[in-house]
Amino acid sequence: MQVLQVQLEVGADPAEVGRARRWARSRLVGSGIGDDEPVAETLILLISELVTNAVVHTGCPAVLRMLFGLGAAEAGTVRVEVADTSAAPPRPRHADGEDTNGRGLELVDGLADRWGWQPEGAGKRIWCEVDRRTPEAASGAYAPASSVSSASSAPSYESSSYKPAVYKPSRAVPRPA
Repeated sequence: MQVLQVQLEVGADPAEVGRARRWARSRLVGSGIGDDEPVAETLILLISELVTNAVVHTGCPAVLRMLFGLGAAEAGTVRVEVADTSAAPPRPRHADGEDTNGRGLELVDGLADRWGWQPEGAGKRIWCEVDRRTPEAASGAYAPASSVSSASSAPSYESSSYKPAVYKPSRAVPRPA
């Protein structure tokens, strides 16, 4: 499987989140995902949440990576990764009522087809994958997978030619069925 990987270094300033969104949007368009496609908006929101979490909760710079499958079988999945230098694992929280914080990982869980995290060097990498279409979507329009089990034919970037310098099994967070 061939994978196109693009990455952006993000500073520890919350203002960098907007720059990351603009950069990601241009890379999505460059990969053939139209700016007006619903999957593009989903990916931008996921990127915004993951980069915000990295910058706000760690106070450290981060690296945003986007991976696009190039073969016919894997062209429908986009993987987003955000690596930071904090070894603290992500802590999903639940926001109550009018809370302005605590929804980031809930959004990731609700929007991504798969997500998880793994240690990387002295820090960690949080990742999510979005399938552009399910096998049932013959029209070619975006149709998100309803659960991880329905997306079992999606390519796994963990088994592709892309490997981190130090590979450790991911701590995947299962989605409810």
